Amino acid sequence: MEFTTGGRLEIRISTADVGKRVSVRRLNPSGGSSGGSEERFTDTVGVLTSWEGGVLRITRRTGEIVTFDETALVAGKIVPAAPPRRRGPAATLRELQETAARGWPARETARLGGWTLRAAGGFTTRANSALPLGACGLPLPEAVDRVAAWYAERSLPAAIQVTTGDPEQDALLDAELAGRGWTAERHALVRTAALAPIADTGAPTEHVRLSRTADEAWLRAYGRTGASAEDALAVLGGGPSVWFAAVPGTSGEAPVAVGRCVVDGRWAGFSAVSVHPDHRRRGLATQVMARLAEQALGEGASAAYLQVETDNGAAAALYDELGFTTHHAYHYRREARP
Repeated sequence: MEFTTGGRLEIRISTADVGKRVSVRRLNPSGGSSGGSEERFTDTVGVLTSWEGGVLRITRRTGEIVTFDETALVAGKIVPAAPPRRRGPAATLRELQETAARGWPARETARLGGWTLRAAGGFTTRANSALPLGACGLPLPEAVDRVAAWYAERSLPAAIQVTTGDPEQDALLDAELAGRGWTAERHALVRTAALAPIADTGAPTEHVRLSRTADEAWLRAYGRTGASAEDALAVLGGGPSVWFAAVPGTSGEAPVAVGRCVVDGRWAGFSAVSVHPDHRRRGLATQVMARLAEQALGEGASAAYLQVETDNGAAAALYDELGFTTHHAYHYRREARP
């Protein structure tokens, strides 16, 4: 384990690195009597889960927690996340899109050939957009007119998710919508991973609470319900087997971290992972996802998926560490309204 530059031990970590995987060397208080380096030092690799009050707390992959005073730290560095121990799951775009739609269900749907029109009072674009999987049975201009009219009847701006599974059809659809002045927005990636390594990060999970329903405290911590809590609850609570996770604050405070998972056959879909700004960089998001993954494994799931916008760099870094890889990309086109 190499810590030196030019023959000197270096400490290249700080409190800002909480939540990252680190390798540290510390003085061994029980050793050093003979002056041998093996007796003087102890090396540890794991996630730096906290560094407060001069005390470091590192969680190893086995779940063992190592705690020591910062005065004993003689060297430290960030190390790459351990690679996933198995390859990600194989899946078609259509399978993933249909699974994701079941896991984030709209309150109202209608069919237009192979297209699904979805509405949920405006709560999230995902639940308020047309999903064009397959042929719609109409000339493209007429199909878009039908979509626009359906959303207008519900006083919602029309939106279409541009991801048909056919690059040529995607290009035609995108060009049709662009020609009408529909704006491109919310570029996102669908990412997948093996589920077991997410549960086996070594992050402590015993304090993460699970529930079948999202209570008011969870919704406040999530903070994105919009104008209608009723619409939000219908979407968030929909799906084959839904679980809500929360890391409670101290002294009865609202949760400091939350997340959601829906189990659907072999798939576990993660969403709504949010950490309070005052508690970030402490590994809480990893703990939430690990606990949800444990539950999903117990229900027979083996694969994970999630959707993340391309400009969310912090989330992307976390998902990289957990072994997620990009399956496909998509974006929305939204009708320009006067």
